[in-house]
Amino acid sequence: MKQKLILIVQLAALVALFVLIALLPSGPGAIASSAAHADALTAQAAVGRKMFFDSRLSNPQGMSCATCHDPRQGWGGNNAATGGVAAGALPGARGIRNTPTIGYAGYIPAFRLKNFRGETLGVGGLFWDGRANTLEEQARGPLFGKAEMNLADDAELAARLRLAPYAAELRAAFSLPDHADDVQWVTAAISGLAAFERSPEVAPFSSKYDAWLRGQTPLSDAEARGLKLFADRKKANCIACHVIDPASKASVDHLFTNFSYVNLGLPRNAAIDENKDSHWFDLGLCGPARKRPQGSFIACGAFKVPTLRNVAKRPFLFHNGGFTRLDEAVRFYVERNTHPERWYSRSDDGKLAKFDDLPQRYTGNVRHGEPPYDTKIGKKPHLSGTEIADVIAFLKTLDDGFQP
Repeated sequence: MKQKLILIVQLAALVALFVLIALLPSGPGAIASSAAHADALTAQAAVGRKMFFDSRLSNPQGMSCATCHDPRQGWGGNNAATGGVAAGALPGARGIRNTPTIGYAGYIPAFRLKNFRGETLGVGGLFWDGRANTLEEQARGPLFGKAEMNLADDAELAARLRLAPYAAELRAAFSLPDHADDVQWVTAAISGLAAFERSPEVAPFSSKYDAWLRGQTPLSDAEARGLKLFADRKKANCIACHVIDPASKASVDHLFTNFSYVNLGLPRNAAIDENKDSHWFDLGLCGPARKRPQGSFIACGAFKVPTLRNVAKRPFLFHNGGFTRLDEAVRFYVERNTHPERWYSRSDDGKLAKFDDLPQRYTGNVRHGEPPYDTKIGKKPHLSGTEIADVIAFLKTLDDGFQP
C-alpha cells in the first residue's frame, strides 16, 4: 500500500512537470530569461557578471555596479536616492547626474565630431557627456569615482578581486599568471565588466516591439497610434533623435538613438546639491566632467540622446533626473514653448526664468526650429493629452522581458 502511494505521488509530480513545461513559452517567440542569458555568456562575460553584481567592490562595501544599473529599472537607478541623481557608497555622497542606462551600451560608437549644416557636433561616446570611448574606459569611472564606488586605486580593487569567490574564474577567463600584479588583475576585471555589458543579457532585444518586428505579436490600437505619432515628422517627431529604420525588421536597426547630443533646455532640478549655487551649471559636453570638444559652442549644455529601450522602467529621466513620470517628460517636449510657465521657475521679481538650467549666454543653444520645438507661447502643442497617452503606450512596448 505504501509503495502504491509513493508511485501515485511520483506520477502526480511527473504530470505536474509536464503541465508546467507545456505552459512555458517555446519556439521562436519564447523570451530567454536572465538565467538563460547567464548560461549563454562567455567565460569572460560570466565572471564580469559576477563582478557587476558584487557589492564588495566598493568602499565602504555595500554598493555594486547593479546598485545604480539595476536590470529591473531598465539598467538605470540611483542607489535608492530620491533626488534624481545617484547616491554613492560613502554616506551622503551624491553625484551631479542621473545614472545613464547601460542597456544596449555595447552598440554605442566612440565619440567623434562631425560637421552638420555648418556646425561641429558630437556623436557617440559613453556617459551623458561622451567622455569615455569604450566600455572599458567607462567601467573605471564608477569604480574609482569619489561620489560612486569610491575605491582608492588599482591596488585596492586588485586586493578585493584576489579575495573574491570568483577569483579563480577571473584568473582562468583572462589567463592571468600565478604572480599577476595589480594592473593585470584590474585590467582583467575591467575587461570582464565590459564583456558582460556587451552580452545579450544587457541587450536582449526581448521587448514587445521586437516581437512585433519579428511578426510574432500585433501592437494594440493605442500602441500603433503611438508609433505613428512617434515617427510623424509633423507631430511628436521623436524619430528625429531616437532613430529607428522603418524599412528594417532587424532589431539592431531600432536602437532608438542616433548617439547625438542635444540641448533640451530642461528645467533646473533643485534637488541637486550643486544647484543651490545659482552660478553653478552642468554644461554636459562643456563640463564640468570633461573639456569642451573643439568646434562650435553649440556643444555647451548638450547631453547625449539616450536609447528609449526600457525607458518606462527607469525611475528618473533626463541627465538631471528632474522627471519621474514618462507622461510628464513627453508633455515637457510638446509644451516647453507653448506653456513654459508650467515648467520653469520665476525670479525674485516674478519674471519667468525660461531655460533656467543654463547660463544666459548659452540659451541660444537650446534646440528649436522643428516639431515639437517650433511652437510659441499660446499656440497649440503638437500633441493632445490623448495623443501623449498613445505615445506612452508605444514607449512601454520597448521594455524588455515581453512574453507573448
